[in-house]
Amino acid sequence: MSEELEQILSQLTQPDNALIQQATAQLKLAFKDPAIIPALCAVMTGSQNPQIRQSAAVMLRMRVKKHWRKISPDHRESIKAVVLQAFTQESEHMVRHSLSQLSGVLVKHETPDRWPALLQLLNQSTKSNNPQDRQVGLLLLSKVVESNPEPFQPHYGQLLQLFGTVLQDLDNPNALYYCILTLTAMTAYTGSEEMNLMRSLIPPLIVALKHLIKADQDQASEAMEVFDELMESEVSIIVPHIPDIVHFCLEVSADTTLSNSLRVKALSTIAFLVRLKSKTVLKQKLLTPILQTIFPILIATPPPGEEDPEDEENDSGDGADNESPKHCAAQVIDTMALHMPPEKLFQQLMPLTQACLASEDPYQRKGGLMCMAVLAEGCADHIRTTMMSSMLQTVCRSLSDSNQVVRSAGLFALGQFSEHLQPEVSKYCEELMPLLLAYMSHLNQAKVGHVTKAFYALENFMENLGEEIAPYLPTLMNTMLSALSNAESLKIKELAVSAIGAIANAAKELLVPYFPPVIESLKGFLTATTEEMRPLQTQALDTLSVLARTVGNDVFSPLAAECIQLGLNLTDTIDDPDLRRCTYSLYSAVSTVSPDCLTPHLAAITTVMLMALKSTEGVTAHLEEDKTFVLLDDDDEDEEKDGNTILEDDAEETDIPDVTGFSVENAYIEEKEDSCDALGEIAFNTGAAFQPFLESSFQQVYDMKDFPHEDVRRAAFGAMGQFCRAQHKVWKENPSEANHQALHKLLDVVLPCFLETVRTERERHVVMAALEAMNGVVESCKGEAFRTAGRLQEISHAIRDVLKKKTVCQDGGGDEADDEDQQAEYDAMLQEFAGEGIPLLAGAVPADTFAPFLNDLLPLIMSKAKSSCTVADRSFSVGTLGEVLQALAGVDGGRGVAGRLSNRLLPVLVAGVRDSDPEVRNNSVFGLGSLAEAAGPIVVSDYPVMLSLFSNLLVKEQDRRVIDNLCAALCRMIAGNVEAVPLEQVVPALVARLPLEQDLEENKTVYGCLAMLYSHSPALIVSQMKSIVTASSQVLGTKDLDTETRSKLALLMREFAQRHAADFQGAVSSLPAEQQARLSAAVAAS
Repeated sequence: MSEELEQILSQLTQPDNALIQQATAQLKLAFKDPAIIPALCAVMTGSQNPQIRQSAAVMLRMRVKKHWRKISPDHRESIKAVVLQAFTQESEHMVRHSLSQLSGVLVKHETPDRWPALLQLLNQSTKSNNPQDRQVGLLLLSKVVESNPEPFQPHYGQLLQLFGTVLQDLDNPNALYYCILTLTAMTAYTGSEEMNLMRSLIPPLIVALKHLIKADQDQASEAMEVFDELMESEVSIIVPHIPDIVHFCLEVSADTTLSNSLRVKALSTIAFLVRLKSKTVLKQKLLTPILQTIFPILIATPPPGEEDPEDEENDSGDGADNESPKHCAAQVIDTMALHMPPEKLFQQLMPLTQACLASEDPYQRKGGLMCMAVLAEGCADHIRTTMMSSMLQTVCRSLSDSNQVVRSAGLFALGQFSEHLQPEVSKYCEELMPLLLAYMSHLNQAKVGHVTKAFYALENFMENLGEEIAPYLPTLMNTMLSALSNAESLKIKELAVSAIGAIANAAKELLVPYFPPVIESLKGFLTATTEEMRPLQTQALDTLSVLARTVGNDVFSPLAAECIQLGLNLTDTIDDPDLRRCTYSLYSAVSTVSPDCLTPHLAAITTVMLMALKSTEGVTAHLEEDKTFVLLDDDDEDEEKDGNTILEDDAEETDIPDVTGFSVENAYIEEKEDSCDALGEIAFNTGAAFQPFLESSFQQVYDMKDFPHEDVRRAAFGAMGQFCRAQHKVWKENPSEANHQALHKLLDVVLPCFLETVRTERERHVVMAALEAMNGVVESCKGEAFRTAGRLQEISHAIRDVLKKKTVCQDGGGDEADDEDQQAEYDAMLQEFAGEGIPLLAGAVPADTFAPFLNDLLPLIMSKAKSSCTVADRSFSVGTLGEVLQALAGVDGGRGVAGRLSNRLLPVLVAGVRDSDPEVRNNSVFGLGSLAEAAGPIVVSDYPVMLSLFSNLLVKEQDRRVIDNLCAALCRMIAGNVEAVPLEQVVPALVARLPLEQDLEENKTVYGCLAMLYSHSPALIVSQMKSIVTASSQVLGTKDLDTETRSKLALLMREFAQRHAADFQGAVSSLPAEQQARLSAAVAAS
């Protein structure tokens, strides 16, 4: 049969389609004969044609992989013997490569201990004196260890010693390459006893990589993956060698004669190191050399006649990945901003940046702006508090630069600032909006790439303006509606639709007059069927979702049912992950406006979303296969369908093909992320109607908690929290035993899952999501979340661990001394998410139950109030103390616990009231008021200190939010112990500061107090009637009051009107007509 088989394989290599088809049909027949195995073995060793020998090896490998159990024991043994014999006698590299892959597949079934001849061959060849033999042996070793690293563990010590020798063999680059690939495959399975050996290999490994770069840059780039693997699985191995690795990577990234992919790999390794070990990088004084190498890359002028990718006409403008050294240099700075204390980073970075910005060279100016742009996310607080104005002025100047490359970078920087430096950046509205609007009117629409960047900046800036957008609304909406009607470019229409979403986020109900023409346009786009309309349709769905959430229920509700139908029609007719995920966001938005509209469609909607979560679509395995043979092997499946299939556990038969890696298309990742987000929100908003779908939805979302991409994990935790809150709401509405059990079944799975994530997850923003979701569950479920014994302790300890930086994502248990007062802003943010849980716990259980845990946690919070800490830390510290005290006021035993804490907390809060920063003063004033309210008579001896402090502050304070909180704090003191407050002095001073202007939530506290005082000291309140009536006329009939406060205040006005008619009329008559009317309407309605 072997001669016949060789003939068929020979025909497959001919450039003749008819011949290939004939040969394929013959081959399918041959594969049905068990003798195919010895025939393939014979061809593999005996054919004179290397291409045919290789084909036989590939086919045999596929046979072994898919049908190992159906191969007789004799044939199995002969394959094992023949493959090694073929390997030793083979002279062609491509055939050897295929034989080593065949051996790799065999090792999955016949582990090395059951295949002693393999170990013997490896031992002989890798230690041979002949360099060629060593290289061939290392090729075989790399393939078998990559294929199945674990069974080789007993030999790791021996292998590492061998690598020590091989890495010295600098004249044999292929040997170095295979050696490093094997080391990479072993790393994840290395035990503690091999650590020292591994560590000693790092210096020769770096030398070997330098030699490999000279020989083959592609191989070197692949071999550099060893650093990623070491960092992922055993970072302690490389810690002593971090300076050497960084200097090596800097050398590679600075060498412009090397390939871009190799330089990008080196820069990515530096970024990864900064992410994992920023403290070591700082401690080893590596920040300066890194920046000095990176800046020349960031500001390099492209070759003559070329542009940087982001300046090319077709760039999307959102800074999306362009894998160039310049882009990666900016990413390294971005990573530093996210993982290093801003004070240390800026000290070294700003002189370099300023020199670039002052340069005559446009690419240097561009580099300076790009650097500022990527700092905005990680160092937001530092920029806001120390250099906001100067940085914004620089960006504004760049928008009128003579060079378009610089203007584009300025727009990108403004977009980044607008996204990350809120709310401060919005205060520059009067300077920035005219600049951006001028940009919109002068843009040459042919240059779509530049228009895109202008829209990016405009959108990010507008989105957070709130009512400040009002004066610009007519111009903005005319520009956008005109673009929707008249623009020839679909891209411009897409940008305009997106901008309308951003405008809606700011304008909310102010957009209502423009709603009909906007909806007409969007409907027109959404009913189109052509392929080129797809991006515009996706954007239209996104904007429709924003409108649903912003224009008000009464405006949007009539459209809700039609929107859902539109979404379902689109997903029925178009198979596109981007489009599908936008429909999920739309359903989610509609559920906030009109949940009943969703109920009839929940089965259809959840089915699509759960399919998206289960789907492996978009996951590409990178195969080392020849496509012809893959097709053949698929055909070979036909023999399974002849009715004689052996029913057995084929788990090991469905092995993944020879995969060299996986990639997942972003659209499918985003679809999974948006499915999780939408399922959670829809479950909560539709309540009991969602119950039939809760279990299946929960199971699929829960399975996403280990998904490789962190954004999907983050969304899964958010959804799990929403499911718990949804079930709690259902139980509250219908308190049956079944609903109660369902709630606890969920809580007993979800809360331990959150706690495990906080401890062990490596990505900070996933841990933040788990903490945020856990806080949401505690806030909604309160005591129900703590029915399980030990739960309160577990959650308190998780918060404590984050505050002490003991978790994996904080590089916990590291060997570096920590500089307590300086850390990256995102590390501080993570601690804030944990700290937010403390007041929620305090409000969920009786105070005496929580007191021991609170005693543990408070020192960790109070330590952040020191004057040496950042403004953000001080503000967080006193704010958390205030919220804890406020929570204690509402639970059993809270007064006693608050009273016992007062001696510890009072000095911290008093110091905070004297702080130079208004936010810290504001939170401290709130904290003192909450202490007075929670502890009541117990802190009466401290009232004189507080009152003196407040009266001094009331005289000199300029910040309106602090003044509003002072008013509320005085009211809390009155509520806590009315007898201890000199009302004759306090009430007139308080009333004189009304109405509140910024912290409108405190209206409830202030007007509630005034209503109470009218019962307690009516004469005093009546003496202040004119001021109280004036203030009340400005808040009654507005959204600034909740229903309960509105009715209390209206009742007080009615009392004034009935019992003190003349004074009341006198006060009312001095008001403007509009306020008189509002007051009359409120009194009449009470």
